[in-house]
Amino acid sequence: MLETIRNAWKIEELRKKILFTLFIVLLYRLGNAIPVPYVDIAKLGHYFDQLQNTVLGLYNLMSGGAFSTATIFALSIQPYINASIIIQLLTIAIPALERLQKEGGEEGRKKLASITRYTTVGIGLLQGFAYYILIRNNLLLVEGTGMWEAIVIILTFTAGSALIMWLGEQITEFGIGNGISIILFASIVSRFPSEIARMITNVAGGSLTWWGLVLMLLGALAIIVLIVFVTNAERKIPVQYSKRVVGRKMYGGQSTHLPMKVNMSGVLPVIFAQSIASLPPTFAAFFTAPEEGTFWYGFLKAIDTSSVLYAIIYFLLIIFFSYFYSTVQFNPVEIANNLKKNGGFIPGFRPGKPTSEYIQKSLNKITLFGAIYLGIVAVVPVMIGALSETARNSGISLGGTSIIIVIGVALETVRALEAQMIMRNYKGFLE
Repeated sequence: MLETIRNAWKIEELRKKILFTLFIVLLYRLGNAIPVPYVDIAKLGHYFDQLQNTVLGLYNLMSGGAFSTATIFALSIQPYINASIIIQLLTIAIPALERLQKEGGEEGRKKLASITRYTTVGIGLLQGFAYYILIRNNLLLVEGTGMWEAIVIILTFTAGSALIMWLGEQITEFGIGNGISIILFASIVSRFPSEIARMITNVAGGSLTWWGLVLMLLGALAIIVLIVFVTNAERKIPVQYSKRVVGRKMYGGQSTHLPMKVNMSGVLPVIFAQSIASLPPTFAAFFTAPEEGTFWYGFLKAIDTSSVLYAIIYFLLIIFFSYFYSTVQFNPVEIANNLKKNGGFIPGFRPGKPTSEYIQKSLNKITLFGAIYLGIVAVVPVMIGALSETARNSGISLGGTSIIIVIGVALETVRALEAQMIMRNYKGFLE
């Protein structure tokens, strides 16, 4: 692999793309260090220490710690991710957008990208306003802050989210690709040194045993191996194309396969399940804690992010969103119709409805396995946090989510670089 990296570095075009990507990531990290004015950073950091395992803790994780320090990039890529998902769902519900996506070609993709950008700015404005309300209600602003200061704070958050979107697009166009994913990768990886230092401090202070640390590291390594294995796994459905004669030439007759990824929805089910399952504890954090012995105290205790009930709800939501996104991304009827139009068929099944039913059946089986895999990776750290107070305080319940994102982005980047290396007759990273 080191030899391959050296060969990649020798290619001037690829070297420029890598350097450009690193430069954009550096700019992003510098932006994460510039705080928004009129916010008491010390009080805000202390407030977020109590919310590590809530949906706000997830936002803080995906922003590389910028959310808890109210920097100009505090909203990170959340507005863009939400906008992309909303537009993707609307292309199914609105026929005009569906035609634009399928029949618009390059011009249609540009229009959809433009709509996504404007939606990102709108969502960024709403989230910036919500974040300001959160800071104001918890008395985390500098004294004397009024309406004009509030406008500055909200617009700064919104401009930061739009700038991150632009930086990601620059990496996609002029860098090594997957711009938004690279920024998300940099955000999560930037927290690793501080988390490792915290573990070492806990071991030195006696709050965490050395064998406990070893077990956590071995568990993380096992999860990484599982993620790499499942991410690369796919079901190959054989497809045969019939021969046809056009003039004096014969076309078709070749055999190929229809690839179906085991985890085609990626980490999105985990992110949405985490957000929804954490909503009650997150809302409860905004109000005064109920007295012990009351109904609301018992209710919040039962759905706490370290409880067994929370883990069960979290697991079921992951399965639900896995099926939802596989249905959105993979349409068996459309694939069966395309195969029929091009003279293709699956051996043993007639074209049309029997083919679509077989593809749907295979999709359901694969999605179930992928959903259980995601559930195990995401819920195991939650259960560890429920059994260990030290692990819970370190935010380990978000560890599975971060590892899935980091490994997924790393594999995508490796494939992108490998494709460029193969075009230049170099050995690939995976060989």
